[in-house]
Amino acid sequence: MATGPVAATRSGTVRRRPPRRAPGMLALAVATVAATVAAAVPEVGARSARAEPGATVRSHEAGGSGGPGDKGPVGWQTYRELDRLGAIRQSQHSGQYSSFSRSGSNDDGFEGSYSCLRTDEQGCVIAERAGAGEITSMWFTRQPWGDVTATGNIRVELDGRTVLDAPLADVVNGELGAPFVWPLVGNAADTAGGAVIKVPMPYRESMRVTVDNNPHFYHVGYRSFADAHGVDTFDPTDPARDVIRELRRFGVADPKPDSGTLESRKSDFSLAPGETVRLDPFHGPGMIDELRLRIPRVVAAPRVVDDGRAFGADGGSSFTARVAPENEGVRITRRYDANVGAQVARLRVNGSPVGTWRSGPARPGEWGTQRIEVDESVTGGEDELRISSTFRSAEVDVNEFRYEVHSKLDGEWVRTDVLDLGPAHPGEERAHDYRIDHEVFQREKLRARLPHSDERVAESDSILTNTRLRVSFDGRTTVDAPIGEFFGSGLGEYDVRRLMSSIDAGKGWYTSWWPMPFRRDATVELVNDGPVPIDEGTLHVSTAPDGSEPGKKSGYFHATHHEGHTEPGADWEFLSARGSGTFYGVTHTMRGRIPRAGAQGDEQPRSLVSPRANQRNYLEGDERFYVDGSSSPAWYGTGTEDFYESGWYFRGGTTFNMPLAGSPAHEYSGDGCRHDCTGAYRLLFPDAVPFTEELVAGIEHGPANDEPGVYSSTAYWYGGLAPRTKRTDGVELDDRASRTAHHYRAEGETTEELTATFEGERNPGPHTRSTTSTTGEIGFHLRIDPNNSGVRLRRLGDQFHSGQRAAVRVDGRPAGTWAQPLGNESHRWLEDGFDIPPELTRGKSSVRIELTPADGAPPWSAARYTALSRWAP
Repeated sequence: MATGPVAATRSGTVRRRPPRRAPGMLALAVATVAATVAAAVPEVGARSARAEPGATVRSHEAGGSGGPGDKGPVGWQTYRELDRLGAIRQSQHSGQYSSFSRSGSNDDGFEGSYSCLRTDEQGCVIAERAGAGEITSMWFTRQPWGDVTATGNIRVELDGRTVLDAPLADVVNGELGAPFVWPLVGNAADTAGGAVIKVPMPYRESMRVTVDNNPHFYHVGYRSFADAHGVDTFDPTDPARDVIRELRRFGVADPKPDSGTLESRKSDFSLAPGETVRLDPFHGPGMIDELRLRIPRVVAAPRVVDDGRAFGADGGSSFTARVAPENEGVRITRRYDANVGAQVARLRVNGSPVGTWRSGPARPGEWGTQRIEVDESVTGGEDELRISSTFRSAEVDVNEFRYEVHSKLDGEWVRTDVLDLGPAHPGEERAHDYRIDHEVFQREKLRARLPHSDERVAESDSILTNTRLRVSFDGRTTVDAPIGEFFGSGLGEYDVRRLMSSIDAGKGWYTSWWPMPFRRDATVELVNDGPVPIDEGTLHVSTAPDGSEPGKKSGYFHATHHEGHTEPGADWEFLSARGSGTFYGVTHTMRGRIPRAGAQGDEQPRSLVSPRANQRNYLEGDERFYVDGSSSPAWYGTGTEDFYESGWYFRGGTTFNMPLAGSPAHEYSGDGCRHDCTGAYRLLFPDAVPFTEELVAGIEHGPANDEPGVYSSTAYWYGGLAPRTKRTDGVELDDRASRTAHHYRAEGETTEELTATFEGERNPGPHTRSTTSTTGEIGFHLRIDPNNSGVRLRRLGDQFHSGQRAAVRVDGRPAGTWAQPLGNESHRWLEDGFDIPPELTRGKSSVRIELTPADGAPPWSAARYTALSRWAP
């Protein structure tokens, strides 16, 4: 489960080392080509190159949203087709391998007991699949503080070919070059304790991921497909420059393809308690393309944790930042440590002097901010600027922790770039070509405050918590969430930058780029359910043509809010939904109720909690996702901050933002947080979770799922459509009549009675029934819907023996290999599945299934088979 505190060590450095073994010639060639093309990938600070030919073309045959089997986008198209998130995905499954404790204890990697599926001559196998699919995401951590050097090389084999073989530390540090560069990769400094690889890697026949040494904590996400139509095997020499450029603009620009604007509505409003402001309806078909909100009364949360650098006499720094070419001027904002007084530095833009930074007298314990506006004569027509600061004088030195760049557009300041610098942001520094001369210190973590009164902070928190955004599509209200959490922060106005939304803290805009399709009409409103009046605000919404595939329905965008006290033994539910749709992530606000040891005056009854040192024990909880009624979780993680792709309690409370995961807020003992509180988010794009019947997605709270807390979450998903799966038949192997009716036969079969449990909390048991183990050929008939678009076979079996494997034939035709590398001696019942391609089932009312266990594999176990017929609208 979650990884607790360890002794602090110097962070932010990923050490290179030779591979433990020499990579093969192909791996060497891949590394050489990747290093060569890396130079061609422009950093955020470099002048943008033209898009690659065909980079944004819809590719249906190559896995576009309308491609065969309705897979949705595959590979790099995942990031290029963000306007089609509502497309219903069928004939696929989302799953995750991880080091979660098979016994249900908290040993989710500390000892590495469950971190290898098996070991072979290559090392520790951590993920393995047969059939077509895609590796969607990888995350690792280990002691100390997320340094993965000791894991050694990572080796990725797709379709029998090695596409990656290099030290894991080098990969996540961006040393291999594109496409393995920030933010598609990140090390423990970038992510506050984790190491991530977000490069989607499709495969047509098989995949295997191996590391030299036991990785301790890890998860590998994957998608599996019923067939390989429209799937091209990942090419590591493709730098995907357009994708990298777009991802590096996360939180400051719309990542979707430009489709033009249909209508725009803007309302300047005031909102007394109990009142509602509503925009005139938009008429469709179309989609909400951008939604912006600004409330000047809200002030930024005062407690900010950041890292930075400083230069001394004769020193200075420089970086490159994006601006809008049509700007009417540019504003540059610098955050600095005001504990150091009399800082003076000359500011230049593209070599021209434009102003002077002056900090004034020292203000201990405070953050300082200063803004300098640059005239359009210097910035107009430019899309990027080189910004430099040069030391003039200071009591000690000139320090810098963060720069924000706003472009003036139609009289409004719009954020167009951010550089959060310091040793905890190596990827961001490199992408902005940040340079510093005569550096005198690196501050890894500074906790200081913005100068706001407690009363203003409390009012701001109330507005963000009690003002709700409600959006209705075609008469259905599917978005109903507090504005703070909807845009990414449920603990106050913390700066949030992520791929589909942002909060520009400090009187800036809150912006959403989620595509929200509708067919007839859409209505947007704000409701003030709190006690604090909003005396001034602006709501601005634009629509664009619907990006859905012509003739195909899209799911409605949902933002589903849930808040309350955690319940012992029950996972906190992000989402419980029926029908068909796709889950794309969550913003999660956790208010722990664990008083520190020695605390006095806590009003909570001692029967509920007892004082102890670890107030963050609520983070010792694993995510568990159950798809389409399965009793076994498709996702089973290793800890709360691990799910948010960090580690070690977010490195002791370090905040960070990445495009797809982050923790922008940590509070304790003040500012509205009584004990310890954390705000985090995770967006799932390559690793989105489709469902055709039902989804239950949640997370534990504590190692025994019993830590007290007040939780809140807003889940982002598309759905609201009818189920796309129905159970059409099943054969119960402990029922003689069922065997006879389904013409069941099996060679080399033995039967035993098993009393066991499932993993997770959904249907744990214990359950007692007969189960079979078979070494020879198995055959049976199942009824299916003739109008199906594919069939999923679901098996209930005993997973005591890992590595079960069987060839599958349907009506005598090969359908692939059903392989299950998982095993669990503690919780033995498992429901897993196999997707049959639609070309083997379409138009048929029944099929004959034949399974042949593989030589050398354990006996094939089963107690029941179920046919789930999928159908398309």
